[in-house]
Amino acid sequence: MKWAAILFALIAVAAAGWYVMQTSNSNTGDQVGEGMALPTGALAAVQLPPRFEEQELFGKRAYDVVCASCHGVNGQGQNGVAPPLVHKIYEPSHHGDMAFVLAAQNGVRAHHWKFGNMPAVEGVKNEDVLNIVAYIRALQRANGIN
Repeated sequence: MKWAAILFALIAVAAAGWYVMQTSNSNTGDQVGEGMALPTGALAAVQLPPRFEEQELFGKRAYDVVCASCHGVNGQGQNGVAPPLVHKIYEPSHHGDMAFVLAAQNGVRAHHWKFGNMPAVEGVKNEDVLNIVAYIRALQRANGIN
């Protein structure tokens, strides 16, 4: 009888732990807007603009190839990897377009975030970076960052 009570208690604790884990996994990140949750690992919820201009579409394609592996889909950042680019820190008045070009060319020493230094991005052309910046700026505007 004593062993049955201990076994029951262990099962109850395991079930409670499972429930807590399921609840926290289904609600990753902050809730934003109309019940939209952050994707797992993302640091910012990003609203997409209704449409992209041609340069912004070129930028999205280049971003997906060159930047998304660190900065996440649509500039949302990745927990423990790299910051979100759709963030007020990167508004044009604080980090101008050339700051992105220089970051891609030379890398960046960590100064706003604790992700470590960003290495230079090998093989990316200035034109590609400017297209990427146009894409990021479109995302920022759609999220109230001007």
